[in-house]
Amino acid sequence: MEDIVIGRNSVSELIKSGKDINKLYIQKGEKHGSINEIISMAREKRIVIKEVEKNKLDEMSNNQKHQGVIATVPPYEYSDVDDILNFAKEKNENPFIIILDEIEDPHNLGSIIRTAECVGAHGVIIPKRRSAEVNSTVNKTSAGAAQYVKIARVNNLNETIKYLKENDVWIYGTDALGTSYYNEQDYRGGTAIVIGSEGYGMNRLVAKNCDFLVKIPLRGKINSLNASVSAAIMMYEVLNQRMKK
Repeated sequence: MEDIVIGRNSVSELIKSGKDINKLYIQKGEKHGSINEIISMAREKRIVIKEVEKNKLDEMSNNQKHQGVIATVPPYEYSDVDDILNFAKEKNENPFIIILDEIEDPHNLGSIIRTAECVGAHGVIIPKRRSAEVNSTVNKTSAGAAQYVKIARVNNLNETIKYLKENDVWIYGTDALGTSYYNEQDYRGGTAIVIGSEGYGMNRLVAKNCDFLVKIPLRGKINSLNASVSAAIMMYEVLNQRMKK
C-alpha cells in the first residue's frame, strides 16, 4: 500500500528529508521553475522518475492541485510519544508538544504541523479515533513540514496526558472558559498545548486532565478562532518566552 505526496514544495521537502520514495511522477511537457530542481535532486538520489500525462496526475491526486509532480511513498510512519520526549532530551530542551483533540480537518492538521515545525516544537500528538490522519492533503498543506515533525498517534489522549505529566510536562488546554489569558502563563518548562476540535473544543475529560485552562482574548462578534489560528498564537507565545530565557 502506498501514500502520495503532491505539490512542488511538499515533494521538494520530502526529497530533502531523505525519506523513502517509491517513485516520482512528473507531468510531460516543457519544464519550468522549481520542477527542474526537483528532477535534479531526484536523479541525484537515484529516485525512479516517470513522465506521465496531466490526466494521470489528476487521477492520482483526485483532482487536487498537484503542480505537475506527485511522489508515491510508503505509508506514513508515526512516532511514539517517547520519540518526542527523547528528541527534546537530545536537543537539551524542555519538551514542547502540541496535542490535538479530534482535529478532523486535514487542512487544519497540515497548518498546525507547519507552524509546529517553524517554532521548533518537538512533536505533535493526535488520537487514532476521530482525527485527521497524515495524508496527501496534510502533506501539501504543511508545505512538507510533515516530513520533519514527529507525529505520534495514540489510542487514548487522557492516558497520554498522564504519561506526559509523569515526565515533567505541564498541560495547558485552550478553552474560552479558561481562568487566565494565554500570555499570563510560564511555558519555559516542559509544555504541552492542547487544541480542541473545530466544532466542540476540548473533550470534557481532556479539559479536566489539563493543569491549566487558558483563553485567547476575543473582541469581535465571532466567539471562536479557527483551530490552526489558536494553535499558532499559542505556539508563538511559547517560542517568544523561550527565546527570552
